[in-house]
Amino acid sequence: MAEGTDDRALPATEELALARQALDSGDLAHAADHVAAALARAPTLPEVHETLARLAAAGGDDAVRLFPLQHHTFIGAVVARAHLLAAAGRPAEGLDLLVAATAHAPGADWAGVPWVTSPELAERLGPDQAARVLMQVCAAAPDPVPASDRAALAAYLTLARNAVTVHPEHGLLLGTASALARRVGEVPLAVRWAARGVRAAPSKIGEVWLGYALRSAGRTREALAALRRAVDHDPDDLAVYADIAGTLADHGRLDEALVWIERALTRNPSFDCAVHTAHRLRFQRDADVRHLVALADFARDHPDDSHEHGDLAECCRGRPWLGQVTPVASPPEGTRQPATAPDEARPTPPPPSADAARRLRQVAHPAWPHPPAAYDTAVGLATLDLPDLLGLLAHPPEAPPTALGRVLAGQDPALWVRCVQVWACLGLLHHRTDEPWAASTRRRVLTELTDTEEVTEAALFALVTAAWVDPSVRPDVAGLVAARLATVAEATRQGPVAMAASVAHLALATPDLDPGSVTVARTLAGAPGGGHRSPLRALLSRLLRPFRPRLPGPP
Repeated sequence: MAEGTDDRALPATEELALARQALDSGDLAHAADHVAAALARAPTLPEVHETLARLAAAGGDDAVRLFPLQHHTFIGAVVARAHLLAAAGRPAEGLDLLVAATAHAPGADWAGVPWVTSPELAERLGPDQAARVLMQVCAAAPDPVPASDRAALAAYLTLARNAVTVHPEHGLLLGTASALARRVGEVPLAVRWAARGVRAAPSKIGEVWLGYALRSAGRTREALAALRRAVDHDPDDLAVYADIAGTLADHGRLDEALVWIERALTRNPSFDCAVHTAHRLRFQRDADVRHLVALADFARDHPDDSHEHGDLAECCRGRPWLGQVTPVASPPEGTRQPATAPDEARPTPPPPSADAARRLRQVAHPAWPHPPAAYDTAVGLATLDLPDLLGLLAHPPEAPPTALGRVLAGQDPALWVRCVQVWACLGLLHHRTDEPWAASTRRRVLTELTDTEEVTEAALFALVTAAWVDPSVRPDVAGLVAARLATVAEATRQGPVAMAASVAHLALATPDLDPGSVTVARTLAGAPGGGHRSPLRALLSRLLRPFRPRLPGPP
């Protein structure tokens, strides 16, 4: 579906004027194009629907054919076809198209028209069809729906109210209506509808809908009871086990949560929801990165999971190097910094090309969901040659003219330079990937860069990321990181080392690091200043929308 957000598009009123001119001249095809454009810009404007009605009258039985569905159909044409289908006595088909438009552009009020909100529609649809439509809306909407987009779903909630009024004891309808109400913030209503649905027709899915509504209402004990009843209905639905475990963990009952998730894994060790939840909860228990690495491995080996999971990103968010850069630490005045070998005289690389600088500005960022996601994002630098990548390190380009770039350039230019270093080193990971790792250019260059103080941490992070995405290189990377950590730890005996805590966090993010090095890293990371509580966290919280994982739930 094409949204048609061309900045040069005409206002709805001008599109309508052109549509009327085309109607007057009998050019129905061009009139349809302009009506569709007007609908895309003002989907609830009465004048648009008046003109569409004129077009329908002129086109007669063939009016719907003026808005054919093709592989890439303009969204205004989809909505116009929906209204014509409803007018032709086929409202269920029209609703399907409106829901598709809502899924494509959720901020627009595609359904806010009289035929959708009329009580008569609920009677014509019947409870099963109404429930199906509400399921489609829930599947298309985030959970919860952002406050800014809830008004666009008001017509669907009105449809739910009308349908429940006509069919007050239909369990499936009440449950789907509850799911929609909960998503748009009508939590008390969601609880009432779900409770009525369970009383009318006890079922697993009904109890799940009730459990979700009660959980949103803060009634955790009752929510858990409902979810346990859902398990009693169907002990093989392991997604409910994961829901129970997640709810328990969210309320500080981690031991109970782990018991539930282990029960699920006993039934099916490879069930995706249970595996994702289990690794997340185990990481919450002991902060051992091996759980997250195992989760990343599972996600890589099971690309066809039942739905998108956010557990790995949730665990990595805000954590040094797992989800964001650490700020540049300034050494105390007068202290030695023997953490790196003395730089030998090396020729300075020439500045990078304009294309290299442009591409780096497009990807460079102080935060990422998790290391594999950072690796995937850096593929945009894959075709840069080695002089360009080294040139980016030696001559960092200016920050981009974005909100984040302006703040970094104005408040913390050193952090922007750090971002450049990190992403240039990640770009090096994509350099000549056909070369076997042990003798590869990317390994050699990154290993050399770990001995260059200004980019030590960025190069180490790239090596750590390589170990996340390629299990075969983990022993080698773990050895490189352990050696670097040992050098830093030895240097701290002579005095404070600015990068010590950061390198320690990098070590703690390294797959398969030996236990002795883990102990050293935890000691260094826990030293004063090891937490890196800097303006970075506040900066990111202001500029970035928090990541909200889509949790498994009812449609």
